[in-house]
Amino acid sequence: MSPLLKLHVASASIALLTITTFWTSTLVSELFFDHAAIAATKQSILWGMALLIPMMALAGATGSKLGKGWKLPEVARKMRRMKLIAANGMLILLPSAIFLAVRANADQLDMLFYSVQGVELLAGGTNITLLVLNLKDGQSLRNRRRRRAAQ
Repeated sequence: MSPLLKLHVASASIALLTITTFWTSTLVSELFFDHAAIAATKQSILWGMALLIPMMALAGATGSKLGKGWKLPEVARKMRRMKLIAANGMLILLPSAIFLAVRANADQLDMLFYSVQGVELLAGGTNITLLVLNLKDGQSLRNRRRRRAAQ
């Protein structure tokens, strides 16, 4: 495996794990813990963006470089999904994370908070699904490369 591919796999894996951790910790804190735990979770997610955003950018940049010049359907699908993932992250997830952390820290867990929380969970679940689909297409590309190398 090339160093670029290793970097791509590592950054994409960290990004997927981070988003999944955000999503799961949000759900668990909302269902089983008090307002203080919800506020701590929201603050932690906001701090976690310092890891997630660079990992997403690195996964996107390395994936773009790896896929350059390829005309395969898997590459095209991954590129389309990454555009949706990035838009979802920048337009919904990041602003929601900031809003929810501020509201939770001010102990304003009201209908507006929970409405935005619902949107954030839906958008996060969508990004998790899209990233898993990209992982599957990446595996397909890797298997294709291995089969060609074995011939």
